[in-house]
Amino acid sequence: MMCRSRFSQPRLAISYSNEGRHLNSFDNPQLEPQPQANADPQLTATAPSGAFAASPESSLAPAPAPLPAENPVFTGWDVLALAGLTVVTMIILQLVVLLGAHWWRYPHESMSDIAQKPILLLVSQFLIYAAVAACMIMFVEGKYRVPFWQAIRWNWPRVVWLPLAAGGLLFFALAILEHFLPIPKDTPFEHLFDRPRDAYLLSLIAVTLGPLMEELFFRGFMYPVVARRMGVIWGILLTALPFGLIHLPQYGWAWGAALVIFLVGVVCGAVRATTKSVAASFLVHAGYNGAQMVIALVATHGFRHLDKATL
Repeated sequence: MMCRSRFSQPRLAISYSNEGRHLNSFDNPQLEPQPQANADPQLTATAPSGAFAASPESSLAPAPAPLPAENPVFTGWDVLALAGLTVVTMIILQLVVLLGAHWWRYPHESMSDIAQKPILLLVSQFLIYAAVAACMIMFVEGKYRVPFWQAIRWNWPRVVWLPLAAGGLLFFALAILEHFLPIPKDTPFEHLFDRPRDAYLLSLIAVTLGPLMEELFFRGFMYPVVARRMGVIWGILLTALPFGLIHLPQYGWAWGAALVIFLVGVVCGAVRATTKSVAASFLVHAGYNGAQMVIALVATHGFRHLDKATL
């Protein structure tokens, strides 16, 4: 703080006008005080004028608070409601598909055997994705009157191939890591490739609806809510964690597989935080899954020799 001396100086007042600030003397309002020869040298400051002039109130006003990293229209309770609705939808639709298949297609087989059929798992997965997507759209646009794609920040990047290529490179990088992790070869996910028809259906879902729905929920809904409350870093980590955990049943509850998928979630979250775009994280996710499907397609000669699959 700078203090000015009041000894042997005329009293000064600061008048404000549209032209700036001017120093006047109360002793002689028409004449400016002349400096004395024997006076100590003083530091004089030129007052700003015009558009740069500041008022006394502005110097005392507090600085505006920084804006949060994310500011979604929905809340954490909305995200929990969507998660609960997704779980209920999964249970109901899977039960409907199993009962319908038992009634019309497999009347002489047990429900446990029917539940292991890959084609029924893929059909129920498709129905679940469609129902949950409809609920998401109706929830956002019905409750908050905001366009869905705008609310979740679905902004296509200018260069589409770049995040796709990044996802492919991520797959090869993590494939090297997998060699040092305890990941079983015989998992429920592997059995989805027992038939070429099932393998093609799985590949189609893996590069379209699968990454789309997962990115919509984890990076579209969950990430901005966590980032707004706890910051970007925690937002990335705390959305990647459940993203990895939900894949555990597919890989025989192997923690090595969950770690790899957690790292995929970290990269997708970092892309979402950097680009402010769920579309960009979706492309990275689709590129990762796409590279995985292409490798399996080539290794099995078009899914005809599934015993050679290296997924």
